[in-house]
Amino acid sequence: MIDMSDKVAIVTGGASGMGQITARRLAQQGAKVAIFDVNDKALEETAAEADNITAFHCDISDLQDVQAKVAQVVSALGPIELLVHAAALMPAHKLIDHTHEDMEQLFRINYFGTTYMIRAVLPAMMARGRGRIIAFGSIAGIALVPKMGAYCATKAAVNAYIEVLQNEIRGSGVHVHLVCPPAVNTPLVDQTISGDTPGSILEAKKGGRLGDPEKMIDAIEKGVRKNKDIIYPKEAKLLYLWRALFPTLWWKVVMNFEK
Repeated sequence: MIDMSDKVAIVTGGASGMGQITARRLAQQGAKVAIFDVNDKALEETAAEADNITAFHCDISDLQDVQAKVAQVVSALGPIELLVHAAALMPAHKLIDHTHEDMEQLFRINYFGTTYMIRAVLPAMMARGRGRIIAFGSIAGIALVPKMGAYCATKAAVNAYIEVLQNEIRGSGVHVHLVCPPAVNTPLVDQTISGDTPGSILEAKKGGRLGDPEKMIDAIEKGVRKNKDIIYPKEAKLLYLWRALFPTLWWKVVMNFEK
């Protein structure tokens, strides 16, 4: 990705999926890696893989918890050079069935969790004139699908937040990357499949067409090395263009999966 030897990185969602893969790779590169998650068992197991991975139970939807855990990382490991924010939830419900309470919680995790984490590390990075943030938005915030309206809305909000932030702090020495992956074969997709799954995702899972998480991280690392503002790994750029240029066709195809 970038040279992180003996530097401090925080990876949210670091106990599973693409966050875990990223944490492992950073640790192999010699970084001091703090992983944030709420799955204590998975946190312990991941931290046990390397001496330079430290586990922190952190609820990213809780601002006070985020601020406290980031302060603990700085105290224990040193100034934060890199934040990889991968934590999210991805439930699947028709909007008519999705409760207000669950949608509010989803925004607290996916959107406000992003803003809490970034605001907890960004001021110190800007004061030092260096640092890097990799935030996972989603192509789902652009290429919308049925039964995931609330999730798509949270990711559209994340996409917008990061793109504006990139331009507001350009030239500060802090680099911010927005990653918009397609559906990837991780536990996050399993959350969706356990609910009222969009037919397109279910068919992709059955057909083995979901993105490979290791290859997805390879593509993200390549984009970071090129210092791209927005990274569309693998087929995400195609989905972006399809939805932007042919929205009627897009909806016809995704709705056909619901029949």
